[in-house]
Amino acid sequence: MAQRRAARTRIEKDTLGELRVPARALYGAQTARAVENFPISGLGPHPAFVRATVLVKIAAARVNARLGLLPRRKARAIEAAAREVLAGRHADQFVVDVYQAGAGTSHHMNVNEVLANRAAELLGGRRGDRALVDPNDDVNMAQSTNDVVPTAIRLAALDLAPAAVEAISQLAATFERKARAWDGIVKSGRTHLMDATPLRLGQEVSGWSAALRAAAGRVRDALPELSVLGLGGTAVGTGLNADPRYQHRVVAELEKLTGIPLTPSPNLFYAMQSLAPVAALSGAVRVAALELLRISGDIRLLGSGPNTGLGELRLPAVQPGSSIMPGKVNPSMAEMLAMVCWQVIGLDQAIAGAVSAGQLELNVMMPLVAFDVCHVLEITANAVRAFDLRCARGLEPDPERARHYAERTVSLATALAPRIGYAAAAEIVKESVRSGRSIVELAAERGGLTPAQARRALDAARLTRPGRG
Repeated sequence: MAQRRAARTRIEKDTLGELRVPARALYGAQTARAVENFPISGLGPHPAFVRATVLVKIAAARVNARLGLLPRRKARAIEAAAREVLAGRHADQFVVDVYQAGAGTSHHMNVNEVLANRAAELLGGRRGDRALVDPNDDVNMAQSTNDVVPTAIRLAALDLAPAAVEAISQLAATFERKARAWDGIVKSGRTHLMDATPLRLGQEVSGWSAALRAAAGRVRDALPELSVLGLGGTAVGTGLNADPRYQHRVVAELEKLTGIPLTPSPNLFYAMQSLAPVAALSGAVRVAALELLRISGDIRLLGSGPNTGLGELRLPAVQPGSSIMPGKVNPSMAEMLAMVCWQVIGLDQAIAGAVSAGQLELNVMMPLVAFDVCHVLEITANAVRAFDLRCARGLEPDPERARHYAERTVSLATALAPRIGYAAAAEIVKESVRSGRSIVELAAERGGLTPAQARRALDAARLTRPGRG
């Protein structure tokens, strides 16, 4: 039994001593300890965070080799191993739970160990051969968790955010097209969920589009600050153990690798202490989620029915809506979007709390921030894109139903106020509600208007434009 167990494992060593790790694992002892210590959620690092960390390793290896500090043979092997990860290989080797030791040291060493062991293999050695490539001395040269992880969080966010901006912008464009197409459809306005003066469906939908354009802009505006990187600060921002030329060169190398304009931070202490730029991005996505919640709720209301709701919009049927009621179809895509928005709001609250929990030279809550901001950006992009494709683009109006309500809203009487006064108009509304008679009929009877004048003064379409009734 002991022999079989030994065949399935190998011995690796860290500063705490020896530890058995799975023989096929590319990671080493520090990762294995983290796996034992943190069996919390079953959630691993977000792939974008892994990619970002690996990109830092490539840039560092290149720069350290050019500075003559890392043998070029080792640098090339580290980059080759990293390129395999970027190509999608070894994804199962990043195994540390999201909820782990502070600052992300366990995740960081997971990456260092995987790259070191794979690089050793590429150089003809075996996994665990630290003499060929060492995870700390070689892969982590001139680096610390304390400057690598904040940089990786920023890079991951910069990688994922454009898809969220694009999805929100595309949904805004969908509503712009609908607004133009529906500009002639008159409907009743509603405030406090009660009758209000008429407006055109196109006008209402144009408000949705404008809100989403602004929301996308807020997310976009939060990105430039994320491109200012503190890489090179090492442990506390002083740059200890890094060549003085390293900071600017490694950021320039990352810019080449990512294609994203990047800038070395003019104050490495700020870059290490503060995750405010991440909080700003998360907050901007939260505001977008608030708008999406409101708009998806409006669509659910306007699409309610088919016979006992408002029914002014017809939503695409994407799946059966009930296990017991035949033929029932629900606003499934709007419901999904609302769930995602609530999740985004909750994650933003967690991010805000974690960002505020930084102490002195470091924020130890970075693993939580890394996962949550990546998750926020990913699910926002995916949910908005799905809602746009499978709901918003297929929305159809019911013009007759909309006009029916527009012509019956008691707030038509608002147009009478400049003619007969607010109090007299209010009495007409009360009588209409009590008797069921139309505002037009009562206006002709009590407002001193002829029937033709009343019809013209209270024409619903005419009341959707500025001016006195």
